[in-house]
Amino acid sequence: MPTETPAVPPEENTNPRPPTEEPPSTAPETGEPPQAGPWPQEAVLDYSQTFGVGTPQSVGLDEGMNLWLLDGARIGVLRPGDKAPTWTSGIGQASQPFGRDSLAIGSTVICGGEAGRAYVGYRAAEMRRAEGISQRTYIPGPGEPSYTPERYAEYQKGDLDAVRLQADGSVALEEHLWRTTGASNKGRQLGIHNTNDFHYEEDRSVFNCARVTRGAHRGDLYITTNHGVTRIQGLTYNSHRHPGWYLVTTRPDGTKDESLQCPPMHGLGIAPNGDVLVANEQMLGALVPSGKLEEWDRENTWEGPTPWRFKGFNDALNDQATDDFWRAIEQTTGQRYYLGSAEYGVWAMTPRSRSAGHWSKLAGLPSEKILALKATDDGALYIGTDGAGLWRLEADGTTLAPVREVSGQRVLQLVYEPTVTPRMLLVLTDRGLSVLRGP
Repeated sequence: MPTETPAVPPEENTNPRPPTEEPPSTAPETGEPPQAGPWPQEAVLDYSQTFGVGTPQSVGLDEGMNLWLLDGARIGVLRPGDKAPTWTSGIGQASQPFGRDSLAIGSTVICGGEAGRAYVGYRAAEMRRAEGISQRTYIPGPGEPSYTPERYAEYQKGDLDAVRLQADGSVALEEHLWRTTGASNKGRQLGIHNTNDFHYEEDRSVFNCARVTRGAHRGDLYITTNHGVTRIQGLTYNSHRHPGWYLVTTRPDGTKDESLQCPPMHGLGIAPNGDVLVANEQMLGALVPSGKLEEWDRENTWEGPTPWRFKGFNDALNDQATDDFWRAIEQTTGQRYYLGSAEYGVWAMTPRSRSAGHWSKLAGLPSEKILALKATDDGALYIGTDGAGLWRLEADGTTLAPVREVSGQRVLQLVYEPTVTPRMLLVLTDRGLSVLRGP
């Protein structure tokens, strides 16, 4: 398959040369100076109590500082000046009841885009192999061998909706994303699938999303899926990249098979210097985005227009084939990478080459189950646990303390907005939404 062909043999990818130049500065790309935002400036404020936002499953801010809320089949918007959110139900992929044979099994995340726009992610069931088709994700088009309307309809499931804020505060579907940069995809309104070859429907479930808030690529959106990371500009996407590796097995006759391993990807972060940070169940990586959307999926490992700055795994925790259950990845202003696992706590990493790092586990947390991380401009790292609430690691990398002002034991999501002053950190927990100002 075109996107899955390694640029160099796998054995060369496992021990790449170290960088030949000094790493770039990771000071935040500030761009425009922060402006006074429209929201209250208390150091900590419970938005669920103050504005009645309830307990949504995901939240996001758009460029106009509208607060977007996702709750199952409902999308809510709290505009600056509103006393409570306005909710809209049953649009886009949620226009049908959720289920395996519907447009989606359920909704997953929401992210703000340009002012008045948001993106809503959905989950779809894994595809089954069909008779006469060797690859599970391959879907023939009309007139091609093994084509069936039922299998072709799988393109419409899951993926991502773009929605728009209306004058009355309600939400309307703008478009179910389908526009991409690949020639084979031209004019095919088939949701998100491989940009270089529309036949491969590999990105069916959206797990995470992040809007670039500053720097040269401000406004770009990234989503992670069951297979990789997709880049979006407006209503056009390029899919996808992933830090995969090749599992080699030997047949009884002695011949060897290579199978590309690309587990689901939950971890997603934007580094201070603009690198795109990703982590699937087994591997992590840092990608350097170019200025051209069409270059996003051009895999050439350490070279090319969108190279990996780092691509490897935590050999201090598990072997390559064992899941580490990464759920979050961030880089602090001190240039250290942090990863949060749903099973193994928080790990710090500093690279020693492009594919290997010095790893150490963060001590002192009362829970090994991590769901969210967020690095802030003051050098700190906020840690969202599953069972022990929100914690803050200071810039020194050792001082750790709970953030007791935020209610809730299960931290579902952390969203950082550094373009306003004081800066905003949205903390979504099982008890609702709180906002910290100033980190």
